[in-house]
Amino acid sequence: MEGPTNEFTPHRWCELTQQASPEHLLEVRNLRTHFFSPGAVVKAVDDVSFYLDEGETVGLVGESGCGKSVTALSLLRLIPNPPGRIVGGEIMFEGRDILKMDQDDLRAVRGGRIGMIFQEPMTSLNPVLTIGRQLTEPLKLHMGMTNRQARSRAAELLEFVGIPNADVRLRGFAHQFSGGQRQRIMIAIALSCNPKLLIADEATTALDVTIQAQILELMKNLTEQLGTALIIITHNLGIVARYADRVNVMYAGKIKETGTADEIYEEPRHPYTVGLLNSVPRLDLPTRGRLDPIPGEILNLARLPEGCSFQDRCEYAVDRCAAEAPPAHTVQGNHQTACWEWERVKLPAEAGVSQS
Repeated sequence: MEGPTNEFTPHRWCELTQQASPEHLLEVRNLRTHFFSPGAVVKAVDDVSFYLDEGETVGLVGESGCGKSVTALSLLRLIPNPPGRIVGGEIMFEGRDILKMDQDDLRAVRGGRIGMIFQEPMTSLNPVLTIGRQLTEPLKLHMGMTNRQARSRAAELLEFVGIPNADVRLRGFAHQFSGGQRQRIMIAIALSCNPKLLIADEATTALDVTIQAQILELMKNLTEQLGTALIIITHNLGIVARYADRVNVMYAGKIKETGTADEIYEEPRHPYTVGLLNSVPRLDLPTRGRLDPIPGEILNLARLPEGCSFQDRCEYAVDRCAAEAPPAHTVQGNHQTACWEWERVKLPAEAGVSQS
């Protein structure tokens, strides 16, 4: 490829990681991210561990405020400081700890090795720069492309994500595109440097149902074609049921249950997971009665109780739940749940999410 090579290109990254032989593409170990204010510490991410293999799709699900987006931002060290700070843990990506990288190596990861689709397409794009400028910048920075090469590649990317007449549209600004098109542009930017990992943080929240389905199919197809691993962060369990290989269920800054999509949706073993599934309408079961919302409210993360954080909302709670936080219990294989009473937990008939 012609053009200058920047000092933090993927070529340098390959040299830095060629000696490493990681078991997983991404492995998060005991991650803790806190936000500090006068008189309070908010434990937004509290001892979170999970992994992701090459080409795999993993869902991170839970109610709003459970710590999903903070986890995603932590993976790329994008937590604003102050007030936030990653206070512990490891984020092992391709055999190297992101938390120990210098700024040059971190820039090689952001956009180059890990792409991220942020939550709100309306505000994620710069309104005063053309779409072409925003698409070509990472190509020149990470891939060492010339202006002409980057422009040609940017046009290919727009066509790739389903935006026609790309040469003309590259001269447009964000306000000249619909919400669905802006999300496609965000996907194009995230995929522009052929990353090994794509993080989609509530990528379809602001879109109508039809466009949501198109965007999700687009992301899944592109990751399959390119072999890119995908983390889907959402509160919509229907999305995860259809697209994820494995699922991590998060509540109050902790992962409460993890397993394959089949295990989570067919035999959940944490009361919170059951509550989430009970709250989802089933169009394939018209005879089902009213939905059963999870009682109570999400915890104040600055005032977490002793023991299990879900105890006040849980129908299975016993005295032990108030005194001691449960560790992860193995249900079967890699299916784990953090619940003392997991053997009693059952998914009611005609509850849950259709995976068809």
